[in-house]
Amino acid sequence: MPSPPAVSLVSSSVLTSYRKYDYLTFFVPMKKATKIAMPTKTQRDKHKLYQQSVQDPDSEARLILRVFRKLRKRSPRTLREDFCGTALLASTWVQMVPDGSATGIDLHRPTLDYARRVNVSRLGTASKRVELIEGDVLEDRGDTHDVIVAFNFSYFVFKDRDLLRRYFERVHNAVADDGIFFLDLYGGPEAQVLQEESTDHDDFTYVWDQARFNPITGETLCHIHFDFPDGSRMNRAFTYDWRLWSLPEVQDLLSEVGFRKVEVYWEGTDSDGEGNGVFRRSRRGDDSSCWVAYIVATK
Repeated sequence: MPSPPAVSLVSSSVLTSYRKYDYLTFFVPMKKATKIAMPTKTQRDKHKLYQQSVQDPDSEARLILRVFRKLRKRSPRTLREDFCGTALLASTWVQMVPDGSATGIDLHRPTLDYARRVNVSRLGTASKRVELIEGDVLEDRGDTHDVIVAFNFSYFVFKDRDLLRRYFERVHNAVADDGIFFLDLYGGPEAQVLQEESTDHDDFTYVWDQARFNPITGETLCHIHFDFPDGSRMNRAFTYDWRLWSLPEVQDLLSEVGFRKVEVYWEGTDSDGEGNGVFRRSRRGDDSSCWVAYIVATK
């Protein structure tokens, strides 16, 4: 891992936890996986496997555009992806928004190098509209953006309430006057159960492993493994040492730092009562055993 920027707001113990793991996360129910040509056995790439099994940047970019246009009566141009990892969303944004630009921030240099080499390089001339920064999201950079996102639950790495509040303050300062902050969050009773959940894909099986949960502190330790048809496993490809924050906690903090309106977008259901992948503003959620929601914070 690279040395982090000097940040007086973070204690050494918290900063160690903050730096320890890549900013990537677990399987999101009902997200349509991104189709990527899979590598051979000798070329297995954990980032490609992750993108194939977890991320759906097209749907998330469309959600951002739909919500922003409805609330602000204009189209957003600039996006900042915090904890950007491989910057797949940032790369998708500049393809979907012809005059748009994207900034990705992450502490992990090898993952940013991967992002440049694999996701940004394929963009052609649009790659000039993507800026990747090796840095700390807690720093105040003096820039502003139409949209800032903290997806894949990566802000769960901030286990301390004051530290998470400071991060939200930095975001509030960096969002344009009519900008919007988008976050996602997961929960439900199943989120606290120690278990492994497997999801089959064409050439591998994705395994989400909830290895530890402390109900007193809300701390959780989770892993992602990948299993292959030949019986081999990529064990602990990713590990997450998090605090499982609740929707009310996050909403309260966002309001405290100055966001005027904080709303939850809950997933709808199909005729069978299953999630349909469509998220709409709601004040009431259902009693699903496991759910994913988006939070939209406006100034």
